[in-house]
Amino acid sequence: MDTARLRSSWNTVAGFGGGVPLFFYSTLFLTRPHLRELFPAGMSAQRDKLVRALGRVVASVDELDAAVPFLRQLGRDHRKFAVTADHYPAVGQALLTTLEHFLGEEWTPELAADWAAAYKIVADVMTAAAKESAHTTPAWWNGEVLRHERRGLDVAVLTIRTDRPLGYRAGQSVSVETALRPRIWRYYSPATAPREDNLVELHVRMVDGGTVSSALVQAVRPGDVLRLGAPVGSRLTIEHEQDVVLIAGGTGLAPFKALLGQIANESLPSRRVELYVGARTARELYDLPALRALASALPELRVVPVVSDDPRFGGPRGTVGEVAVRHGPWPGREVYVCGSPAMVSATRNLLAGAGVAAEHVHWEDFSGYQDPAEAGVGFLTRG
Repeated sequence: MDTARLRSSWNTVAGFGGGVPLFFYSTLFLTRPHLRELFPAGMSAQRDKLVRALGRVVASVDELDAAVPFLRQLGRDHRKFAVTADHYPAVGQALLTTLEHFLGEEWTPELAADWAAAYKIVADVMTAAAKESAHTTPAWWNGEVLRHERRGLDVAVLTIRTDRPLGYRAGQSVSVETALRPRIWRYYSPATAPREDNLVELHVRMVDGGTVSSALVQAVRPGDVLRLGAPVGSRLTIEHEQDVVLIAGGTGLAPFKALLGQIANESLPSRRVELYVGARTARELYDLPALRALASALPELRVVPVVSDDPRFGGPRGTVGEVAVRHGPWPGREVYVCGSPAMVSATRNLLAGAGVAAEHVHWEDFSGYQDPAEAGVGFLTRG
C-alpha cells in the first residue's frame, strides 16, 4: 500500500476538524444501531478522540513490527468494552464512508483499496490478540470496595478485593469502571504490590470535569463493586538490580508505593531508594504515615516530602523536581518520574539539564499509551 498517499489523504480529512468524527459516528450508528449501547451516553469527549486515533493508526501501518505490541494491547483492552470481532467490519465501513465523503474527487479506487488494507491489518492484529487473551484472562475483574478513605477534599484511597488474582506488576496501571459512570473507564496505578489476598489499593484525585474520578472520590462506598481491566504499562516497572530514585507528584505516588512494596519483598541484600514526593501544601501530602512506616521497614529508603506553596512547611520547598535535582545526578541509579503530564515534562527537563542521561529516566507516556481509551487510539475506544 502507498503509505505516503494514506497520510496525505488523512491530513486532508483531518483539516475538516470536528465534522469528521461527527460524520463517522452518525454513519456508524445509523448503519449499526446496536453498537450505540457500547458507548457512553455523552459522546462529545469520544468524538474528539477519533482524529488522534486515525492519525496514530495510519502512522503505524508502515512500521508494523513496532506497532504490533501496541495494537495487541489495544485488542486485549477492547474486550472490557464487549467489543468482538463482528464489530470491526462495521467500523471499517463507516471509516471508508467518512473518508469518501470528505475527500470527494480525491477518493479513488486505489486509495480506497489502500485504506481498506491498512484497516484490515490493524483489525486483524487486534482481533487475534483479543481471541488469544480470552483463553487466559477475563475481560475484566470485579473488585469489591472494602474501604474508602477521604484524604482531604479531592483525594480518596480505596482498598479493593478482586474476585480473582489480577496478575499485574508493581508500577503497572489498570482501568477502572464504576456503575455510577457506566462504559467510561479511567486508568489508575495500584499502590500495592501484588498480594495473595487480592487486595488492591487505589489513590484517586478528583479532577475538574472528571466524571469517573469525582464518582470514585465522592460517591463510591464500601460494598460497591468496581470493574478493573487488564494491567498495562511497563515503563514504571523495576526489573533490574540498580539503586533507584523515585520522583512523585501528587497521586503519582501510587505506583512508587507499589514499587516500594516489591522492593521490601526482594531477596537483594540492599537496594538504595530515594523517594521525593511533592504536593502544593503539607496537608496534601496525603500518605505520609504509610511512607514513614515503609521507611522504618526499609533501612535503605529515604523519603523526602516536598511542598511548593506552603510557607509554613518546615521541609524542602519548591517543585518536587527542583528539590530532587539538587540531590542528583545519582550515577549508577535509575530515575523514575510519575505525576501530572506537566510535572513529568518539567521534571524530565530538569533532569536533562542536570546531566542525567535520558536512558536512565523512566516515565509513562500517558499521552499515547497509558489508556487506549483515554488516548483515543482505536476506532471503538471511548473516554
